[in-house]
Amino acid sequence: MSNIPAELKYTSSHEWIRAEEEGTVTVGITDHAQESLGDLVFVDPPAEGDSLDVGTACAVVESVKAASDIYAPISGEVVEVNERLEDEPELVNNDPYGDGWIMKVRLGADADLSGLHDADSYSDVLAEAD
Repeated sequence: MSNIPAELKYTSSHEWIRAEEEGTVTVGITDHAQESLGDLVFVDPPAEGDSLDVGTACAVVESVKAASDIYAPISGEVVEVNERLEDEPELVNNDPYGDGWIMKVRLGADADLSGLHDADSYSDVLAEAD
């Protein structure tokens, strides 16, 4: 069973968001996503300063099994990427909600978090997929 922290928000495409201070969020992929992909060997995050539109591909994670797009869970500007992932992509497998975060985003004026899942509804998404 996947770990689904209650304090985070989730997308149906298996990204998570943690609200930070001053209108920023941290973004990564869920425990379910990293388990499905297997051992990650490469993470290609967006560049700092990139503008994200909700639902568009913005990064790539590659495992020994497959490459997978990461979709922007919200609109905004990338203000930081996890540079440790360049040399340690396995951080996403080992700690997807901690050291394995992918990017930090400053929310855009049109950013809408209302369409995101809470832990319970994301759990339902996973149950429906099984």
